[in-house]
Amino acid sequence: MCNLIHQAHQHSLSRRGLLAGMMAVGAATALTGCASAAPTGPAQTPSANFDYVRQARSYRTRAVLLGTAGGPMTWLPAHNGTDQPRHGIATAVVVGDAFYLVDCGMGVAHQLRKAQLGRGGDFHGYEGLRGIFLTHLHSDHTMDYFNIVLSGWYHGLPGPEPIGVYGPGDRGALPAITGPEDVAVVNPDNPTPGTVDMTAYLTQAYATDINDRLRDSGKPSLEHMIRPRDIDIPAGVAARPNDNQFPEMDPFVVMEDDRVKVSATLVDHGAVYPAFAFRFDTDDGSITFSGDTAPSPNLIRLARDTDILVHEVIDADWVRALYGEPPYSPDEEGFIEHLLHSHTTIEQVGPVAEQAGAKTLVLSHLAPGNNPSERWQAASAGYSGELIIGEDLMEIGIGTRTN
Repeated sequence: MCNLIHQAHQHSLSRRGLLAGMMAVGAATALTGCASAAPTGPAQTPSANFDYVRQARSYRTRAVLLGTAGGPMTWLPAHNGTDQPRHGIATAVVVGDAFYLVDCGMGVAHQLRKAQLGRGGDFHGYEGLRGIFLTHLHSDHTMDYFNIVLSGWYHGLPGPEPIGVYGPGDRGALPAITGPEDVAVVNPDNPTPGTVDMTAYLTQAYATDINDRLRDSGKPSLEHMIRPRDIDIPAGVAARPNDNQFPEMDPFVVMEDDRVKVSATLVDHGAVYPAFAFRFDTDDGSITFSGDTAPSPNLIRLARDTDILVHEVIDADWVRALYGEPPYSPDEEGFIEHLLHSHTTIEQVGPVAEQAGAKTLVLSHLAPGNNPSERWQAASAGYSGELIIGEDLMEIGIGTRTN
């Protein structure tokens, strides 16, 4: 699970010492892969350093990678030639003058302003935001969700209608304990809140700020800003929180408007439930997001013949190197396998995209966030389409150019 990425890193450094941990990471990131499909070139726009941005903006529909890091930690600049850090996982699907957010990792509000998707000026920037879609409720995917809401007051929100927020509902049961038996339960009256309840709790937490701005600044109430909704699992899908989190199923429609149809399916993020992948179908083509998942038949079905598959990826060699040289203790081996079994490795992601028939595979939610690009290029093995190694503020268009 994505929170385990940070936990594994911290465990390595505390057990073997900082120097040993750094040497282990260095050993993993020194590996190289096959030929690169990643873009290069000088800055072409104020918002990013990629030719992809200039080219993509001639398309009506495009994916904008706002943040591409995996896990809840802050990564130093990636070893990818850009000297740019990776922000928390977040992507925008742009269709004309409307856009939709998938996940809201650390820094999304900052990155959204830099991407220049709304009107310019100090009190603009979020115009056109029509929906927020949360793949699951781990903090690295939701950390700046409420930042969008609160900063939206000063960046062009509310719009004509409240923004729909679509995410997992109440899990329904606590996950099984994998550590000490005396683990405390946070918020025992509602220990597994879904998107609606999470939003209500965040509203309560910021009550002082919200009440001040409603009274002193005349801001509109949050009901005019957002409309959170828990995604209902379709009737007949025998999903259960602790022993059947991702049964094979058909995709189902979550939302549809005049620009997009958004479909979802359950994916395999280990013990996490519910965890979703999303597909956006437009008149120009489709963009599919894996969310956090191990290789998943449900995802392959959802992503069938998609134009762009934005897929998470983890470097298994990096994970193992954090613990030094084998043999590993039973606890270490179990922890490594637990982490790798809830994500998709470099060696696995290409075959997943190939089975789905995805035209373009875009790697995002990269763990570690400071791997060299050459290591990620190994993901092309087993894949016959175009591979793009995602970078923050990269944009990729689909369909026909409008100019």
